[in-house]
Amino acid sequence: MGAPGKLRTLSLWLAAAWAMSLTTLGFFVVPMLFANLPTPAIAGGMAAKLFAAQTGISVVCALLLMMTFRSEKLAPAARVIPSCTMLVLAGALLALLVEFGVSPHIVARDNLALWHGLGTAMYFAQWVCALVVFGKLANAASASPTHSMV
Repeated sequence: MGAPGKLRTLSLWLAAAWAMSLTTLGFFVVPMLFANLPTPAIAGGMAAKLFAAQTGISVVCALLLMMTFRSEKLAPAARVIPSCTMLVLAGALLALLVEFGVSPHIVARDNLALWHGLGTAMYFAQWVCALVVFGKLANAASASPTHSMV
């Protein structure tokens, strides 16, 4: 596999890591915290720390994806790059807004229902961005003549 194939593989793996990290944390780990820890306050404190770590993962995946998109060697997937770029930027922005705009209100228990609902909606939107990016890259990879993604 040459450099173009390796970059396509890298972008697909990055999109998968981003989508699956969001899925694992948001739909499995955090609900398990609230189901198994002694109090919602303890679970919420731990969830806040995990969501902060997830923001880092999301931003790193987004930056690395943008770097792979900038490569001229991604020609077979070039048609999906503009839409993927917008989705990656939107997902990274949502992650940062949740971390620095919404999370402080949740931690301070300031109008908890409003901020938690907004944070959940923004997290879900970020998850959708990541899944769509993964889907577009996977479809582009399977349409390429080499079929050598992995």
